[in-house]
Amino acid sequence: MTDFAARRTMMVDTQIRPSDVTKFPIIEAMLAVPREAFVPADRQDAAYLGDNIDLGQGRVMLEPRTLAKMLDALDVQPDELVLDLGAGSGYSAAVLSRLAEAVIALEEDEALLGDAQSTLSDVGADNVVLHEGPLTEGAADLGPFDAIIVEGAVEHLPETITDQLKDGGRIAVLFQEGRLGTVRIGYRIDGQINWRFAFNAGAPVLPGFQRHEAFSL
Repeated sequence: MTDFAARRTMMVDTQIRPSDVTKFPIIEAMLAVPREAFVPADRQDAAYLGDNIDLGQGRVMLEPRTLAKMLDALDVQPDELVLDLGAGSGYSAAVLSRLAEAVIALEEDEALLGDAQSTLSDVGADNVVLHEGPLTEGAADLGPFDAIIVEGAVEHLPETITDQLKDGGRIAVLFQEGRLGTVRIGYRIDGQINWRFAFNAGAPVLPGFQRHEAFSL
């Protein structure tokens, strides 16, 4: 029988802490949430490896280091409302549920949404609200949000998403620029988004977030 609790501790000690993630609430959340419960059954043995986990349809669960460093940069507070955009099978929402007052987990894939619903209930993430809808539209009717995290890479980020941030809010986005993936944190100040480099990472581009090249003859 696999000792997932031991693997979880090893993940934190070998992937999270060495990546300069030191905020205790993040460490505690990643030690507490059973990552293996959110991955497909045939991939549970890979749950704690330092890789993105394939969820099918071009979607992934972000590798632990990437998620932890994004959360560290966002600095989510216990009184904040967070949008988890592209929540997938719900792991990131479960981690966020231990950091924020409430989490809106947005997902457009019905199968992933169904998986997330049952597993989030099993782990007691009662402050997560699942919301079905196009990822590119966000969840404006449930915002505005103190923080937004995008669970996958983007080539183009619609203003529709950043407009759902409160003034003073933050958004963590992995921009795919050629072969390079760069995580940036955007701060909404006086209606404008100011971007700052955070770190490099990689993930597939989310559906709908590809850059549309202008057609020319």
